[in-house]
Order: sequence, then structure tokens, then C-alpha cells
Amino acid sequence: MKVHLIDGTYELFRHYYALPSARDSDGREVAAVRGVVASVLGMISGGATHVAVAIDQVIESFRNGLWPGYKTGEGIEPDLLAQFPLLEEVLSAAGIVVWPMVEFEADDALAAGAMLAAQDTQVEQVIICTPDKDLAQCVRGTRVVQLNRRTGVIYDEAGVIRKFGVTPLSIPDYLALVGDSADGYPGLRGWGAKSSAAVLAKFAYLESIPSDSREWHVNVTNAGALAATLSRERDRALLFRTLATLRTDIALFDNVEQLRWTGPTSTFVTIAERLDAAATSTR
Repeated sequence: MKVHLIDGTYELFRHYYALPSARDSDGREVAAVRGVVASVLGMISGGATHVAVAIDQVIESFRNGLWPGYKTGEGIEPDLLAQFPLLEEVLSAAGIVVWPMVEFEADDALAAGAMLAAQDTQVEQVIICTPDKDLAQCVRGTRVVQLNRRTGVIYDEAGVIRKFGVTPLSIPDYLALVGDSADGYPGLRGWGAKSSAAVLAKFAYLESIPSDSREWHVNVTNAGALAATLSRERDRALLFRTLATLRTDIALFDNVEQLRWTGPTSTFVTIAERLDAAATSTR
């Protein structure tokens, strides 16, 4: 069997900005929810059997207490933000397993779910459906892969190395150096994608990078300045790595069979009719 783990937060954002507005009889914006649910049910119609969707019930997480600039819900369109609880409700009614995250993030749930599913010998492959680069750290060989559903591109471990220049295990260290603007931390000044990949391809982890750049024997520009920055801001780099490291110690399911889709609940038809009746207009 294959297990599909879907980033519901990403999907909600993607559909919100891709679809025209649609409001139900109460005036609630529902277009993104309608799009995500149709998309997930389309995957099931296409053969997906074991499916779970992770959603950020709130945007903030434990990481906001570690770094003041970490992403929040500020600036998100109210019509988009209001669809998060609705998406959870509709997916659950459709009989799809939903993991709503509060203390942790949807990405943490995807990481934890992938690790748990991969431990089951019945599972042929775990497919993490999201383009978010931090999920690349979860890829293992061809057994746990990452799928960008918008482009159809699948990244196995070799694909991650081609894309980032480092192995999946070094992705948190890579993000600590280059930063992640989507999550709200800047990385270290001067450390770009090429220099970070070159150094981590050799040393793998921040702790293993020598303080003296003359010991690197890596072809990077301004190695001395990079080494000085890392020495001066090593604690900050380690903090950023903590932010980038996804948590896998979350209890989500006991048996992978709990992710099997067995059909919608009795309430889904009524909910679906309400969504289908929503009036579409230009946003």
C-alpha cells in the first residue's frame, strides 16, 4: 500500500488564490475548502487508499516562543483564515483523517506521520504531498518521498540532493544557514544556497564545520568571512536549526489501517450540497 500525507494548510492557501470567490447562504467564503476537498477526493478516486490531511488549526506554534519573528497569522486574509476550521469539518465529514495542529505545525504532523507509516512493513511508500522545503528532511531513499501536487514533481533522496546539494538529514542545517522567509527566520548573513550546500555536503552538520575556513578545503567565495559569521553567530544558527527541525514525537495513529478511507459519513451529502450551492463571483 501507499500512504498519502497531505499538507492541508498549503492546499488551502493554494486553492484560495487560484479559485474565484464562492460564498454559501450564510455569506461565508468557501471556495478554497470546496477546492481542497474536491482535490483530495480526486486523489482517492485516482487510487489513493490511505490518506491523512494535516492542518494548522492556528498558525502560531511552540516555535513562536523561540524566535520572535517566526510566522504568525498576521496579514492572512480573514476569508482565508476562516476556512481552516471549515476545512477540518468538511474533510472529517468526507471520511478523511484530519490532523489539526495547535502546539505543533501541520509540517510536524506530516513528518511524524511519515515516520510512523514508514515503520510499517505493509507500506510500500509514503508520499508527503507538499512543496515546502523543510519537509525534504523527511525523505528517505525512495520509500519516503515528497510530491509537489501542483507540478507533479516527486523528490526521492537523490532528487533532494540534486535540488539542494545536501542530503535530507542536512536540510535543517541548510535552512539554518540560508534562512526561510516563509517561516520568518533570516539565516546567517552571507550564507547563500551555493555556499551552504558546498560546506554541508562535506561536513553535513553545523557542529562539524571547522571554525577555521582553511580546514574546509571547499570551493566557496569569501570562506573566511563565512567562517567568521558562523563562529560569531553559531548560537543563532543552532536556534534556526531547531526552528527548521520538524518534530516527529507526536502520537497520531496506532496502526496505518486507521488511515484507510472507507467512505464519507452520513453528514457529508448535506454539507457537500451546501458547498455546491455557494454562489461564485470574482474576488
